[in-house]
Amino acid sequence: MVNKIKTCVFISGKGSNLLSLIKSSREYNFPIKINLIISNNIKAKGLNLAKKYNIPYRFISSKNQKNFERNCLYEIKKRKIRFLCLAGFMKILSNKFISDFGYKIINIHPSLLPKYKGLNTHSRVLKHKERYSGCTVHFVDAKLDSGRIILQKKVSIDKRETKNSLKQKILLQEHKLYPQSIISIFK
Repeated sequence: MVNKIKTCVFISGKGSNLLSLIKSSREYNFPIKINLIISNNIKAKGLNLAKKYNIPYRFISSKNQKNFERNCLYEIKKRKIRFLCLAGFMKILSNKFISDFGYKIINIHPSLLPKYKGLNTHSRVLKHKERYSGCTVHFVDAKLDSGRIILQKKVSIDKRETKNSLKQKILLQEHKLYPQSIISIFK
């Protein structure tokens, strides 16, 4: 068997990108194995995927950032995790956490960074009458959605596009782009 990199995925929501990563990670030549899923939201639907696919998971409250990060690092180091994927994780990690972890952390964002960092990207894209949007996988650094870009996928915006239709169109691309990005990192 391929020597896979022990990986943790941080989630806050329904976990559609998590599902894409789980399915990819089960392929023989895919470079990572998901050994842990951490959610800062006890009601995150993505936790059901952890149960379904028999992947260890933890809910860790993020009400106190220091405690959250300390507890996450404990769980990660205990399992010798060497790679971290943020998949719909709605918190910013501190510089201290990033340096204490000491390995690569990546994130997927639903815009063509550096445009439209942060939240409500689809609404802002439509408000500014953009002709294109898309998604970006990037390395995580201390600034919001500012790390080095790994891969991007562009989608065209139809004249009758709504926030929800654009979200769904981009989400389909995210599910392909995230695994492609991981492969490109570990080539």
